[in-house]
Amino acid sequence: MPYPSILDPSRSANLEFSNDEIARYSRHLIMPEVTLDGQKKLKAASILCIGAGGLGSPILLYLAAAGIGRIGIVDSDVVDFSNLQRQVIHGTKDVGRSKCKSARERIRDINPNVQVDIYETLFTSENARKIAEPFDIIIDGTDNFQTRYLTNDLCFLTGKVNVYGSIFRFDGQCTVFAPRLGGPCYRCMFPEPPPPGEVPTCAEGGVLGVLPGIIGVMQAVEAVKLICGIGEPLIGRLMNFDALAMKFREFKLRKDPKCPLCGPSPTITDLIDYDQFCGLPQARAKQEEEAKVPHITVEDLKARLDTGAKFRFIDVRESYERDICGLAEATLIPIAQLPARMSELDSAEDTILICKNGARSAHAVKMLHEAGFTRAWNVERGFEAWAERIDPAFPKY
Repeated sequence: MPYPSILDPSRSANLEFSNDEIARYSRHLIMPEVTLDGQKKLKAASILCIGAGGLGSPILLYLAAAGIGRIGIVDSDVVDFSNLQRQVIHGTKDVGRSKCKSARERIRDINPNVQVDIYETLFTSENARKIAEPFDIIIDGTDNFQTRYLTNDLCFLTGKVNVYGSIFRFDGQCTVFAPRLGGPCYRCMFPEPPPPGEVPTCAEGGVLGVLPGIIGVMQAVEAVKLICGIGEPLIGRLMNFDALAMKFREFKLRKDPKCPLCGPSPTITDLIDYDQFCGLPQARAKQEEEAKVPHITVEDLKARLDTGAKFRFIDVRESYERDICGLAEATLIPIAQLPARMSELDSAEDTILICKNGARSAHAVKMLHEAGFTRAWNVERGFEAWAERIDPAFPKY
């Protein structure tokens, strides 16, 4: 069903446009659903985008072009070469720069009429209220569960609308969480986060470069509809997109009567420790435990290879990662195959394991030690350290 604009009409009533602005927004002004009145609402509106990465790029580009009067950007990261495949608001010249500053520069080039506020910091329980306070809509362009739950709880507690999107490999989702407008919240859909490490990030599992463009634009469309008071927003509806099949599927979302946040008997009445809620301290403890396994440095590994020392060298990555880069001396045994292939190894022989960054190989060494292979070592920080300290020409991915 259609919803009225989320803005107070008095905020846009007396706004005026220059001739240049009229020319800029002319394709909006001649649409009977938007008109000059709708464009005034867009100019009066303020939107905070959390993240200036894959989703944030199309969100920010199109909202700036559409004429949103004030845009806030929260991101503590800098532009990396690996971002350029999908984070189209940034260019090659921006590598190493603050994402916030890079995005602000691009927005000003697209539309100098937009006020851009940047927050080069992590979005946390301590600063979320202060950062979000001036903005009408919060758009979630993040890729981690602790910020998603924080954004959801903040929006409910402050009465703001949360435009949500997520992406992974070839799939994306978009919806609008707005309990004050009768819809569910994020906790109604996901009461508890998955165990840490169970859901890979885009950095771990990959993402089709054009996918965030589709989902981010959908989020931008939803924000414009909510501001102008047109169409049927995705409140109580989750839109799922499968890029491989080129199919959209819609799922109904309903309020959970037992929701600890927006239900009738809430147990969450303020922002919480989201790292603790998402199990990050326990995950870090596990990582620290795995980091205690015996290890060698890449310098140690190179010395062994150069001197022809006798040892078994195992690469525990996937075959498609080995296609990107690797060392010819290493035998490929993906970590998922290791339990079934331990019979190929000799427990009396020195065994050295390596992966992209040392995490999987550390886990593999722990598995071997538990199986009685006490002469196994992990290469600390894996191929990332090899590229940094041994061979600068070695590909990084």
